[in-house]
Amino acid sequence: PNTPRLREIEPWTSREATSARSAPASLAIIGGGVVGCEMATAYASFGTAVTLIARSGLLGGMEPFAGEMVAEALTAQGAQVRTGVDVVSASRDAKGRTLVLSDGSSVTADEVLVATGRVPRTADLGLESVDLKPGAWLDVDDTMLVRDTDWLYAVGDVNHRALLTHQGKYQARAAGDVIAARARGSHVDTSRWGAHVATADHDHVPQVTFTDPEVASVGLTAERAEAAGINIRVLDYDLSWIAGASTASDDYRGQARAVVDREREVLVGATFVGPDVAELLHSATIAIVGEVPLSRLWHAVPSYPTVSEVWLRWLEAYGRP
Repeated sequence: PNTPRLREIEPWTSREATSARSAPASLAIIGGGVVGCEMATAYASFGTAVTLIARSGLLGGMEPFAGEMVAEALTAQGAQVRTGVDVVSASRDAKGRTLVLSDGSSVTADEVLVATGRVPRTADLGLESVDLKPGAWLDVDDTMLVRDTDWLYAVGDVNHRALLTHQGKYQARAAGDVIAARARGSHVDTSRWGAHVATADHDHVPQVTFTDPEVASVGLTAERAEAAGINIRVLDYDLSWIAGASTASDDYRGQARAVVDREREVLVGATFVGPDVAELLHSATIAIVGEVPLSRLWHAVPSYPTVSEVWLRWLEAYGRP
């Protein structure tokens, strides 16, 4: 962020936060996104006094209950969660690094982590030699071909499609196959779910946020689905009501949401919040990418007693065909 004197206090980025050899006594984190929340969770567990500063709520872009549950858990861990404020200036002295906030208050910590987004590392690749702007994101089509070129491909974070390791690998597989196909003069399948495109980057991206509780999500949120003009029905379920949750913990807390396209009667989004919910995500990813009708999902019987029974609870809430 373009905050006065912020660079001068030498803040951490995620690189320093994940490679530190010891935990500071106190840490102020600027940004309430995935990195900010994950690092707040990790350092609070180390015993660091954490202050998380976010302009709006936590985990923006996800279902609102996800950020709310993470904020509640961080507070229970002893972290301070400051939302609705900006950092307006920064300074450093013998007492530490001080951030002045837009509400007139201030936060002083041993270290400051800036977790407000990423910039592409494309400044020194020689892009100017092919009339592309150094330091900019590389705009690609679904075969990962950089637009206005016929030979340059870009996968992973530099194309700004989905800044996740697994999506970068997915893109690389598509790009490798299409490069080979074009070199051989073979057919290139660019249909929606063809072998040579990375269609899932658009509306089918799975993501796990490694907070405590975990947040696992795939597809569209209710807000995004409505904005896309989809007639939806939202199915919410408290995971603690499932038998598998009670066998896992006497104090299990979790929430799950399914977003259903009413017209097609298929799932277009799913979010899980709770302990170890990452392991629930791929089943939802398959259902969404495969556009499996709800009528067929009735025959995908979840084992008892497992948290996977949330699928049955969603279907019961929606109603039999």
